[in-house]
Amino acid sequence: MAEKKSETATKGQKKANLLDHHSIKHILDESVSEVVTSRGFAEDVRLSNVRLFIGTIIIIIALFAQFYKKKFPENRDFLIACIVLYIVFNGLLQLIMYTKEKNAILFTYPPAGSFTSTGLVVSSKLPRFSDMYTLTIASADPKSISANEPVHFTKSVTQWFTKDGILVEALFWKDVEALIDQYTKEPKKSK
Repeated sequence: MAEKKSETATKGQKKANLLDHHSIKHILDESVSEVVTSRGFAEDVRLSNVRLFIGTIIIIIALFAQFYKKKFPENRDFLIACIVLYIVFNGLLQLIMYTKEKNAILFTYPPAGSFTSTGLVVSSKLPRFSDMYTLTIASADPKSISANEPVHFTKSVTQWFTKDGILVEALFWKDVEALIDQYTKEPKKSK
């Protein structure tokens, strides 16, 4: 009976495997997304949709190459064209991931009714064999006049997890909200 009570108490809590840094980062990134979207920033999925579209094209190219009606010696030129297209589209996909995405976990639109014209890019890092989690909030368009300076914090994940691997969401949310407030505050004007 006591076991069932402890199981039901942990249903709403997020638990990570403390020996797996991917599990820890996934839980933290998921919580960051929840905090940012709860603050009125709607998720911008355009880049994800572009990546999915390019991935679909890559799959279609591979299927055409695999199931083309002619056998190998006859379809040599067609296969070469498919291989070249496959490499080009995969290169394009990697270029998008390298230049646009980097370590980003969330892209947002500006909040409704705000004066800013840019959304946010939220990115995170948790290096392997390290407990230091870095969260960065920057403008989606850094060249915009309404873009603020990027802000970040680096803290140990041991502050937010219990020894059983359960995320203490109140502490983590407080830190993330403080970072969002730091980013969204009005810059001081110099005289």
